[in-house]
Amino acid sequence: MMIGFDYGTSNCGVATMRNGQPHIIPLLGNKLGDGKYIASNLYAPSRDVITNWLAQQLPASQHESYIVERKNQLQKGQSALRELKFDGISSELLFGKAALTQYLEDPEEGYYIKSPKSFLGASGLAKTQIQFFEDIVACMMSNVKKLTEEALQKEVTQTVIGRPINFQGLHGEESNRQAISVLTKAAKRVGFKDVEFQYEPVAAGFEFEASLSQETRVLVVDIGGGTSDCSMLLMSPHFAKYDNRNEHLLAHTGVRVAGNDFDIQLALQGIMPSLGMNSLLKTGKPMPTSSFYQALAINNINEQTKFYSAKNRRELVQLSRDAKETAMIERLLTVHDHKLSYQLVNAAEQAKIGLSEHQEQTICLNDIHDSLAVNVTRATLKQANMRTLAQIAQLMTSAVAEAQCQPDVIFVTGGTAKSPVLSEFLQQQMPGIPLIVGDHFGSVTSGLARWAERIYR
Repeated sequence: MMIGFDYGTSNCGVATMRNGQPHIIPLLGNKLGDGKYIASNLYAPSRDVITNWLAQQLPASQHESYIVERKNQLQKGQSALRELKFDGISSELLFGKAALTQYLEDPEEGYYIKSPKSFLGASGLAKTQIQFFEDIVACMMSNVKKLTEEALQKEVTQTVIGRPINFQGLHGEESNRQAISVLTKAAKRVGFKDVEFQYEPVAAGFEFEASLSQETRVLVVDIGGGTSDCSMLLMSPHFAKYDNRNEHLLAHTGVRVAGNDFDIQLALQGIMPSLGMNSLLKTGKPMPTSSFYQALAINNINEQTKFYSAKNRRELVQLSRDAKETAMIERLLTVHDHKLSYQLVNAAEQAKIGLSEHQEQTICLNDIHDSLAVNVTRATLKQANMRTLAQIAQLMTSAVAEAQCQPDVIFVTGGTAKSPVLSEFLQQQMPGIPLIVGDHFGSVTSGLARWAERIYR
């Protein structure tokens, strides 16, 4: 059986075709209002047991070769498994909200990763690091495949996976090839026999195309969790039968800014001042800002490594002594000591979501200091992300220039598209052109299912 698989930075979704229409599989069950999607995160009681857990999930055809490839990692994991058993701690991995809940209960324990897709194009990774990311992705894909097959009561062997135009990497096509290689190996390892890819904004466009009655130039703006992509597509109800749509793809552009950046920038402007950012040293000089940025850089391995290093802790201790307001910098030390980076960004993300419905949100920071809270508004969100918004506007302009034509309509999708701050800004960039906000999460997933049916039929 074939599926469209949106392995997203923020969420994973799966869809199949039923009677000519895409059907999004409720991965977490029909009883849950948000059961269609599972958050793209993972929690392990120990980083070292991830490989061992995956080895137990693999189909027989993949098991032997994997054992040989990961011999050293598996041996290391056995020691960790013995320790967990001795301490009475479960060795099971958790995914989605269950993973986040476990992490929030005790951030200092276990291993938590959010949005691994953001790292797949990273440069300078050693072979063991790439293998580790392959295993993390494979674990998540294995869980999604299992949930899908339980819902469908059928084995799934063919998939079209969504991909951004450019992954978050500094080396262009080399980064893209690395990311696609990781995704392909992970997918085939967990039992997908046929694996194809489709650009996410193009997939979203396929879904919008189904609603059209005439030929239309559509500028698809996909604001995902890790990347923003823009495609100019020539669409028509008569084009759906085509197996090759290259001639209808008039332009495509992509940048490595998106929903995660909105969260991080909101946290910087809304939260970090209460931890000492923008304050002064006793000398009257401005407080250095690098550690504040590093604390929130959950999508940058190198910056997070620097923040949580022993050297940086010593520097933070000295910084607190040199600060006019020592107590505020000590709050940043608390973030370091209790590994609260994901806590802060998650708090900002929830506030961003809340601002879609309300003008103001309160962010509670009790984990850092009793009774500490900050208020943020839509104006805060917009001001914090002016540079991010400008980059997205430039993305649209570049796509129009490459296509050498103006769109008849702008179709916006992706989780961040729900924000009135974003939709209002995008409309201002091209006044007079209709702007349609699609299914925030489902457009890409549904479009991938349509393409899967087209190429695998």
